[in-house]
Amino acid sequence: MTITLYGIPNCDTVKRARQWLDAAGLAYQFHDFKKAGVPDAELQRWLAELGWEKVINRNGTSWRKLDEAQKAAVVDAPSAAAIAHEQPSVIKRPVVQWADGRLSIGFNEALFDAHR
Repeated sequence: MTITLYGIPNCDTVKRARQWLDAAGLAYQFHDFKKAGVPDAELQRWLAELGWEKVINRNGTSWRKLDEAQKAAVVDAPSAAAIAHEQPSVIKRPVVQWADGRLSIGFNEALFDAHR
């Protein structure tokens, strides 16, 4: 199994994560939400293992751009999945599936070091 990094290419956090992986010499696949969409099976796993509250970035610009009715409708994993498919940019980035199958979300060097 290889490392898969999910996100959008113009996200600064995704850029930092990709730079870290490159500098560490770790091979990975990049899954672009904008071009390839959000894979449903993986999204369901993220929601189950990480929790919808962690997967949906309610502090980001994309969330703030949603209307109040859309925000209020996100109350559980199924509603989080619906908004994530409709607006992939609300997913906290990056989501990484490591070579050993573990998942992480977001980026900081300590987190990535722990998964190396």
